[in-house]
Amino acid sequence: MPAEEDFEAAIERLLEPERFAEAELVVAKAAPQLQKVLAAALAEGGWFSEPHEAEALKAATTPDPDERIAAVRALLAEEARMGMMVGVAVGWALREEMAALEARRQDT
Repeated sequence: MPAEEDFEAAIERLLEPERFAEAELVVAKAAPQLQKVLAAALAEGGWFSEPHEAEALKAATTPDPDERIAAVRALLAEEARMGMMVGVAVGWALREEMAALEARRQDT
């Protein structure tokens, strides 16, 4: 696990447009495969289970239009947050896998 100051410095470097553009290109190339991993991780975590489906139905069928819009927005925001967190975890694990593969190649 990196030191907190190293982690924060790395995040700051990602805010540089050219650094993030490179990461975007790499992710775009791997998107179809990463989407499968992300969907599997979300399903494994129970994100698409009955309680989530019940919350989606509750939000969509709220009688008051303003409350319905607020409920749907809240659900979408939560889905986005969860997707981002799982996506970051998948990216982190992928980076570790790639580093381990590179280390094995250098050992041979």
